[in-house]
Amino acid sequence: TKKHAIVGGQTSCKAPEIAAFERHLPSDIEIVSCHSLHGPNVDPKDQPLVVIRHRASQASFDLVTRILSCFGSKQVLLDAEIHDRITADTQAVTHAAFLSMGTAWRANNQFPWETTRYVGGIENVKCNITLRIYSNKWHVYAGLAILNPSAKKQIRQYAESVTDLFKLMLGGHGRELKRRIKTAGDFVFTAAGRRGEPLLLSDEVLDRFSLGKVPKERPPNNHLSLLAMVDCWWKLGIVPYDHMICSTPLFRLWLGVTEYLYRKPGLLDEVITIAVEDNTFRSDDLEFTFAARGWSDCVSFGDFSSYRDRFEQTQSYFAPRFPEATRVGNEMIKVILEKT
Repeated sequence: TKKHAIVGGQTSCKAPEIAAFERHLPSDIEIVSCHSLHGPNVDPKDQPLVVIRHRASQASFDLVTRILSCFGSKQVLLDAEIHDRITADTQAVTHAAFLSMGTAWRANNQFPWETTRYVGGIENVKCNITLRIYSNKWHVYAGLAILNPSAKKQIRQYAESVTDLFKLMLGGHGRELKRRIKTAGDFVFTAAGRRGEPLLLSDEVLDRFSLGKVPKERPPNNHLSLLAMVDCWWKLGIVPYDHMICSTPLFRLWLGVTEYLYRKPGLLDEVITIAVEDNTFRSDDLEFTFAARGWSDCVSFGDFSSYRDRFEQTQSYFAPRFPEATRVGNEMIKVILEKT
């Protein structure tokens, strides 16, 4: 580098980036990093852009923020550690949920949009975002999960929440299941003061973006992936609305569908009843539980090779539908950005 230069990075995990800068850069070099919290196909205007003033004068920091202002993004000032924790909260667990769905569908040899079980409403978000993630490069998600110190704990908790809830469903422990689900929901939605607020997603928005034909009557679904997400937030003491300023479009969609489930009158009680009494989704839930635990193990062991193998096997399975899913997913994200 030149003497007195300003150096920064755009990685999604700042702990190893900052450590590398401190280890290899001379002391006269100033460090101002950043991270755009959206993918390459999303317009950066009004999207969160984290700026990290790690080692810099006010004049140098002001210069960097002026340069970055050309994106039209909302700049958020954080330190590296808080950035990584929020990124784990809003991205790592969200990705783990969708990766697990894809792995489970492949294990059951399902193209979910070709069955009535996964078409319409909440299912549209599950299918579209799962395919959107698998259409990208594996290392984007592996690095964020494995290199982020906060992510391992959170992904492990998601797998534990999936497992615990599935065991309660399998054992027919309806009362205990309902108590746990309601307690988690009260923590995330009532404590956050969201009960009287408008929903982030409406029926009209959820039904608009489908890869298959929406049936007149939707089959029952216990939505284990969503129940486990809220359970995970509760167990970790995370109120997701606290991170909206640093949230990605995918996280807002995921939060929107979980909120829809928990705050829609009667829907949550119906889901709890289905979870205990209806066996329609048992094989799907079993594979989803295996998948969630498998992804957690990959991340806990720091195994990039296994992560890549798991990712690319499922990627190959769904590859023929990526172009359509990307198109529909882009439209869906555009709508959610307008509404949030």
